[in-house]
Amino acid sequence: MPLCFGTRLGTAIPASPTFNHTLREWGTRSRIDLMAERKKYARFHSMTASVPPSRNSTRRVLLASLAGTTIEFFDFYIYGMAAVLVFPTQFFPKSDPAAAVLESLATFSIAFFARPVGAVLFGHFGDRIGRKATLVASLMTMGVSTVAIGLLPGYATMGAWAPALLALFRFGQGLGLGGEWGGAVLLATENAKPHQRAWFGMFPQLGAPVGFILSGGTFLLMSKMFTNEQFLAFAWRVPFIISSVLIMVGLYVRLKISETPEFQQAMKKHQRVAIPLWVLFRGHFKPLALGTLASISVFIIFYLLTVFCLSWGVKPLGINRELLLILQMAGVLFFALFIPISAVSAERFGRRVTMGCVTGGIILFGLVLAPLFQAGVWGALATFCIGYALMGANYGPLGTFLSELFPTEVRYTGASMAFNMSGILGASLAPYIATRLATSFGLATVGWYLSAAAALSLLALLFVHETRERPTP
Repeated sequence: MPLCFGTRLGTAIPASPTFNHTLREWGTRSRIDLMAERKKYARFHSMTASVPPSRNSTRRVLLASLAGTTIEFFDFYIYGMAAVLVFPTQFFPKSDPAAAVLESLATFSIAFFARPVGAVLFGHFGDRIGRKATLVASLMTMGVSTVAIGLLPGYATMGAWAPALLALFRFGQGLGLGGEWGGAVLLATENAKPHQRAWFGMFPQLGAPVGFILSGGTFLLMSKMFTNEQFLAFAWRVPFIISSVLIMVGLYVRLKISETPEFQQAMKKHQRVAIPLWVLFRGHFKPLALGTLASISVFIIFYLLTVFCLSWGVKPLGINRELLLILQMAGVLFFALFIPISAVSAERFGRRVTMGCVTGGIILFGLVLAPLFQAGVWGALATFCIGYALMGANYGPLGTFLSELFPTEVRYTGASMAFNMSGILGASLAPYIATRLATSFGLATVGWYLSAAAALSLLALLFVHETRERPTP
């Protein structure tokens, strides 16, 4: 007689035919139930695998990208204005006036050499651990450095330590901005649909004119509220210190967003690389070099208008400082206006065509820069309006263009490196070189310098491929 598999007090229990049939029936049902559960799990797994990554709301993405770059550029620009108006007397008083301005502008250039370091540092973590955390860290780095400059005693109190610490904090500003810009652009473009990338990508670019208007307006307000002696003594510090409030707002907005869908896909597909910089140089050096050269004229025209023209207009041309700041801010309105216009053009006609046409316009602008700027107040206004309009038209699609040159796994590092390397080549020494050229050979050579740089950018654009059709994972 067959035995069942149970025992009772150590004794085998005989199994009846009916009992054995029941056991077989239970076994068949268990196998059927198990197969059903497996099929149910397979269907659930296939459904969850096909669910797209979570997306942030459009409003939150655009606000976070715009707010962050506005704060970063506000911090960056107030240093540029102070480098011309304040620092020569507060931190370099032992030099003659011309040498003090040049030494102050030399500290201004330090940030541009720090920006590629920030691009590598924050780009590495942005491509490894994500865009969100890296953007928060870069904003903190920039903010702490800016507030520290506002609290830094001058040469009369600290001696040689004052300009040394000024240079150190300026390096911190450049480090933070080197990681900020690329992450903000990716936050926008990686949350956009393919036909909206140029439009989304222009929102972080708008942070540049908005930050400039805020910084210029703050300095102008300080000039109105205080005498020149009070402004040089303490009022110049106010814009640096109040930036801490803007930083709190920026952190709050960025902590509310989630990771970009494209980076979520890269994580899911295990596409992240161990050393993004190595992969970038080994497999994507050509787009890196062409993207860098294509961006040079953008930086040169902007910092000639922002820093050099402010210095040259006040001293040799004798234009009132407050009036010149007002003219600059009027020109920056054209900067902001042409960013969305160029984004629409880049979406319709392509990034390369739009930027190439504008770069050709910069070449022509350089040839008329000197006679236009020297034609009195109205000539200065025309210089700022035309120059900033060209700057905005080129700057609008730039972020999208550079980000589309690289795949997801090295995009943060690649776009940041191209942008910040062009900053070194195009902007770090632009005010210094322009001052030397104008002093030694006349203002016309400054325009020729701009035209030559724009010609180099145009040549690079001819060799780069159109990026509008880059597929989105």
